[in-house]
Amino acid sequence: MAQAELLLDAKAALGEGPSWDERNGLLYWVDIDGKALHTYEVSSKQTSVVPLGKKIGAVVPRKSGGVVLVLEDGFYAYDPSGDGLTFLGNPEGRKPNTRFNDGKCDAAGRFWAGTMSMNGTANQGALYCLETDLTIRTIFENVSCSNGLAWSPDNRTMYYIDSPTRKVMAYDFDLESGEMSNPRVAVEVTEEGAVPDGMTSDAEGMIWVALWGGYGIRRWNPHTGELLLKIDVPAEQSSSCAFAGPNLDELYITSARVGISEANLLDQPLAGGLFLYKSDVKGQPTYAFGG
Repeated sequence: MAQAELLLDAKAALGEGPSWDERNGLLYWVDIDGKALHTYEVSSKQTSVVPLGKKIGAVVPRKSGGVVLVLEDGFYAYDPSGDGLTFLGNPEGRKPNTRFNDGKCDAAGRFWAGTMSMNGTANQGALYCLETDLTIRTIFENVSCSNGLAWSPDNRTMYYIDSPTRKVMAYDFDLESGEMSNPRVAVEVTEEGAVPDGMTSDAEGMIWVALWGGYGIRRWNPHTGELLLKIDVPAEQSSSCAFAGPNLDELYITSARVGISEANLLDQPLAGGLFLYKSDVKGQPTYAFGG
């Protein structure tokens, strides 16, 4: 089994959503319950924390500068050198007592992000898409915990996780229209106590999935369901991963401490940390929001 190394002992309550800003050499990630946006500059190893006052689900770079993110109450732009937070919109018909969770941009610059119930009620969430003209499209509803997103290198397949199903779904994807079709199961997680959380893909078309409750990352062939690699992370609640760095061969992994008892934290003191795994395979880039 491969081993991820601790990069930053952040002790995040609910670390999530890493994304790579290639233009500025910055890794972004979020602490949902800590209500903060984190940055890590890969070259200098400098870090910053921006408190936002609301739960933050995911963050992506923006082509025009700054970032776009989902807070608990909708889509926002954030420009640290300009206007700060700017509200972009909240989906119509969104169910009450839900919050945004994971999100990611496709190669056309659309920002896909989903929601989940804040009290654990099933089927209250949905998957949405913020188009580059800032309109918001509802993709589908009756989701329990909208989570990982990824695309194949040719952009013809989209992968999606609703965590409690313990499945990674694959869809035919039309990059030009942003339409998904033909759902099928790519991978089913069978490890006891573990559910699939955040996800990314690599240049070979394989998917890398963080296992919440599984102490690590798994690399699967989504065409065959074959498990190719296990990466051990010293944090039970491994939450998400993204390729970053100048060669896109560094896998950054987030984790969480929320819900772990003080006694159990003694066995995993690095929970909530940011971890790094040096990969032999290059990852897919983080695409920026195009609007």
